[in-house]
Amino acid sequence: MTRKIADCRKHPSVSHCSLTISGEEEEVVRAATEHAVSVHEHTDSPELREQIRAMLEDEKVGA
Repeated sequence: MTRKIADCRKHPSVSHCSLTISGEEEEVVRAATEHAVSVHEHTDSPELREQIRAMLEDEKVGA
């Protein structure tokens, strides 16, 4: 299974957040949602989770 990443640096925010979360897709969606709610003051919703899922990228494995 390919690991996924969510990288706050790729999405402009007032806080200039630099957090990157990596892991299996469901873990990343859950953690990124909790982060979006607690730090970026978003509301947890199915729409937010789908937006997060859509922004995930495959983690690139180093050589």
